[in-house]
Amino acid sequence: MHWYLEALKKYAVFEGRARRREYWFFVLFNVIISFVLGFIEGLFGGPGVLGAIYGLAVLIPGIAVAVRRLHDTGRSGWWLLIGLVPVVGFIVLLVFMVLDSTPGPNQYGPNPKEVSA
Repeated sequence: MHWYLEALKKYAVFEGRARRREYWFFVLFNVIISFVLGFIEGLFGGPGVLGAIYGLAVLIPGIAVAVRRLHDTGRSGWWLLIGLVPVVGFIVLLVFMVLDSTPGPNQYGPNPKEVSA
């Protein structure tokens, strides 16, 4: 839960670096929360408004943590746009998000693993 809240605290921070842990916990909690909201809406026959509102609320922090994650691997945040390419773009982004941090500082800042350790 700590990593999810950490990403939300940096709501629109597109600078710096994000560890794999921060990114993937943010993704995990978003999937869980979306599933729960969808389940609740399905039980009550809702039109899906809760999920849409939640999706809009986490859109900016989701993009920001993804950009910071790309920075951590030494890539520009503009690489996020490759996700617009069907299938191949998703696979490339998935590989980038799974890769380990570049060791030491890079042009986006110090390695968050070394700072938090």
